[in-house]
This record gives sequence, C-alpha cells and structure tokens, in this order.
Amino acid sequence: EVRGARMSRDSNYDHHISIFSSAGKLYQVEYAIRCAQTASGLTSIAARGKDAVVLVTQKKVPDRLVDPSSVTNIFKVTEKLAVLMTGMPADCRAAVTRLRHEANEFKFQYGYAMPVASLAKRIADISQVYTQKASLRPLAAICVLGAVDDELGPQLFKVDPAGHFFPYFATAAGAKESEANNFLEKKVDELATYDADQTTRYAVAALQSVLSADFKATEIEVLILEGPKTPGGPAQRARTLTDREIDAHLNVLAETDL
Repeated sequence: EVRGARMSRDSNYDHHISIFSSAGKLYQVEYAIRCAQTASGLTSIAARGKDAVVLVTQKKVPDRLVDPSSVTNIFKVTEKLAVLMTGMPADCRAAVTRLRHEANEFKFQYGYAMPVASLAKRIADISQVYTQKASLRPLAAICVLGAVDDELGPQLFKVDPAGHFFPYFATAAGAKESEANNFLEKKVDELATYDADQTTRYAVAALQSVLSADFKATEIEVLILEGPKTPGGPAQRARTLTDREIDAHLNVLAETDL
C-alpha cells in the first residue's frame, strides 16, 4: 500500500517538465533519456584510438519501399566533425540541423573551425535549457560527437537530453548501452595504442558481441575520422566506409578473436 501510494504521489510530478518530484527527480527528463535509448531499437558504439575516432551503428531500413541510401544515423556536421545520433529519428535530424548551424555560425564569426569540445558544450547548454521551460520539451536524441583536434588529437563526446556532456575513450548508446559499455571497458587501456583499422574492428566487434549477431556489410554503418597523414598536417576529412571496406573488416574479425 505504501509503495502504491508513493507511485501515485510521484505520478503527479510527471505531467510538467519543470517540476521536481518529492524524491528530487525530473521525470519528463528521465523519460526523454529512456526514449532516446529505446525508441529506435538500435545500438551505437564509438571509440577513439591513437589517431582516429570511429563511429559505428546498426542500419535498419524501416520499410522495403524506402531507399536504403537515405537511411542513416551518422551525419557529417562539418568536413572534419561528425555525429552519431541515437533516438527518435525526427528529433535526431532536428539536433543535427542545430549542430550544423552552431558549427557554421562559429566558423563565420571567429574564422576557424569550431572545436568538438566547444560544440559539445554548446549543444549540451541548449539541451539543458530545454529542461527548464514548460513551453519546450527535450529532444529524445543522444549525440555522440567525434573529431580529430589539431592540438589534442582524437576527441569523443556524448551529450544526452538532460544536458550532460563528457569526453570518452569509448562509449555506447541505445538499446544495449550497458552491455556495450561493459565490453568496451575490457580493453579501454589498450585503445590509446590502436590505429584506425584496429579501432574500427574493436568497435564493430563490440557491436557484434552485445547483439550476438554476425553482421553483413549492409547491416551496419561506419564512419572514420582520421588524424593527419603527415605529422603536423591537417586532419583528414570524415569518411564513411563502403560496403566493401566494411566486409574486409568483418572478414578479419571472423578470423581473429578480440
């Protein structure tokens, strides 16, 4: 009875985004995070190695009539900065549009490309404002931002609907987030020594492991952000792997045991 009364009392606090419950929770924000993790049913993984950042996610075409080339969860924000989105598709696209706007506005104003840490902080600040006002709602989207910084090297940030943002060595989002994080933790100390190919294979292996599936190349999408080809040079442009390149990595994984 006591538990039922408490649940009944708590349910009075989940109608408005800006009202705290007696337990100190903002239920609508928690619901938004849960929606972002479960709405698409997909799991996404990102990892940063010695000189590259890799973004990997499942690719599920919702309808046989839909052109598969139009379905993606990985977006280029600028030529050298990309984002991996997990959550409600419409909210994800709205967030990507805002990311692109902020990045281009920064470059126009200051004359150089927006650092990924600054963009993560900016989008986290905007997300946090969405938790304060009753006239707004949080976007049910988790952003994982990656880039190779000219000074700091590979950088990876995750931003959630509540406005949290943290730098990561590797991270996951989506339906099997906790299982994927457990897998990634096993070799987190070795990640800093991995080249682009090793980082890619580790991220794909993590996804295969948590989903207990052997993928075809068309069932996942992979984007790589690599450092400069020559020391002191500019970082390379973000590059989406072709089905043939993904196949090559899957074949190596099938022959090795990570």
